[in-house]
Amino acid sequence: MKKLPITLVLLALGMATSVFADQFVLFDATFDLTKEEADKTKSHLFVKKEMRNKDMPTDWTAPVDYRNGTIHLRLEVLEKPAGDEATTWSVCYIPNKGQKNGYGCTNTPKYTKAGVYEKDVKMTEFWENDSIIWSEGIKMMSLVIKDTSGGKGHAHNRKDAEKFFPTKVRFTLVQVSKGDTYDASLVAELLKKPSVNGRADEAKKESE
Repeated sequence: MKKLPITLVLLALGMATSVFADQFVLFDATFDLTKEEADKTKSHLFVKKEMRNKDMPTDWTAPVDYRNGTIHLRLEVLEKPAGDEATTWSVCYIPNKGQKNGYGCTNTPKYTKAGVYEKDVKMTEFWENDSIIWSEGIKMMSLVIKDTSGGKGHAHNRKDAEKFFPTKVRFTLVQVSKGDTYDASLVAELLKKPSVNGRADEAKKESE
C-alpha cells in the first residue's frame, strides 16, 4: 500500500478539522408552551444564555465568516392540539448592537401536524438581517409561534388559541460558515441524547 507523505496527511487532517470548525450548533432545546405562558410572553420563547453554545463566536464575520453563511433550522413538533391548523415560528436574532430595525428573523416551514421540519436559509436573505451588526455578536434568540397570516399573527391573540396551545417543540439551529456545507452528523449525534429543556416563564426573565 502506497503511503502518503506526512505533510499531505497533516494537511488533510487540518482541512477536516477546519470543516467541522466552520459550523456549530447554536442551540438545541425543547420547550413546552401553554396559552397562559404565551399570554405573558406574547407568544415568545427566549433562548437563555445557558441554552446557547458557550463557544458561540463574538464576531460572526471573522476569522470565520458565519454572517454570509447559512442556517440549518430543524424543528421537531412533539406535541400540538388536534386538528390541522397551519402554524409557523419566527426565529429571531437579537444582537448586542443593532441598527435600523434592531433585530432580524427567519422562519420555520409551515406545519399542520406533529413531525420534523427542516430548512436551510441564507444569512443574507432573511428579514432585516442587515439590522444586526454581526461583528458585535448575538445577545439572545427568540422564537415566536404564529399562524400563517403574516408577521403580526401571534398565536396567543387568536380567538381560537386552543388550536395552537399547549404545544411542545424541539428546536435545533446549526450555523454554517460561508463556503461550507451543512454536516447532518452534528444533529444526528445530538438526537441520541436529550436536549436542554426550557420554559417560557423562565426564559422571559433574561429578556427583561
